[in-house]
Amino acid sequence: MRKLTRRFNQFTAKLLDLPQDVVMDLPRMTMIGNRQLYIENHRGVLHFSNEVLKLALTTGRVEVHGSELVIRAILTEEVFIEGMIRDIKYIP
Repeated sequence: MRKLTRRFNQFTAKLLDLPQDVVMDLPRMTMIGNRQLYIENHRGVLHFSNEVLKLALTTGRVEVHGSELVIRAILTEEVFIEGMIRDIKYIP
């Protein structure tokens, strides 16, 4: 059932020319240099320290590694991080 829903959403996105991140609830990441990161469509913070941030996603999780990491803003589905970002990993 989940696979059928995903295919229907992909078809709808292509038919209506909609961005896939909107239709399929995919994360959208906007990075400014290696100092700021804005992530949309997350499902919650799993772990946070000044060196690692782990966020749950609908299809896995994302890990941000760096130093002096600070969460500047966090909302239901959005998070804004600042610091020296060294690495971003997507884990399905």
